[in-house]
Amino acid sequence: MTKLSMHAISAPVFVRMLKNLSSMLSKAEQQAKAKGYDPAILLGARLAPDMLPLTRQVQIATDHAKGAMARLAGHTAEAIEDTETSFAQLQSRIQKVINIVEGYKEEQLVGSESREITIKLPGTELKFDGLTYLNGFAMGNFYFHVTTAYAILRHNGVDLGKRDFLMS
Repeated sequence: MTKLSMHAISAPVFVRMLKNLSSMLSKAEQQAKAKGYDPAILLGARLAPDMLPLTRQVQIATDHAKGAMARLAGHTAEAIEDTETSFAQLQSRIQKVINIVEGYKEEQLVGSESREITIKLPGTELKFDGLTYLNGFAMGNFYFHVTTAYAILRHNGVDLGKRDFLMS
């Protein structure tokens, strides 16, 4: 039986899905231009009035990827200001986070499955071991925001399918 490392079940997944997210954003921007409307309209689009818009979905997804890798390595996540207002800026953010994730080497995550991870949220604090954090919190949140970004684009007529979401 092959033993999987924490790095193997995190970094490649984050990188693949971030690349897919980048491709989906490119397709959305190109399609908007081809159909003659301002692609920026999509940046503020949301599925429901009380949900966050596309731009925030991308920002939060990238935050979860870089935050998970940092926490698993016992580091503080690099702060990235949430100032993006264009597709180009979102693409730059995604690439920056891909570079951060790829910068973590397997040896930096050795033993992280049992490392205590503490997440401070307004009014509460969550404590996990590394494996539970990755599988039960970080990945779920990451996929939620990537999926929501996909759904916002689809809802707004962007020609995306399952292949766009899953394949890079």
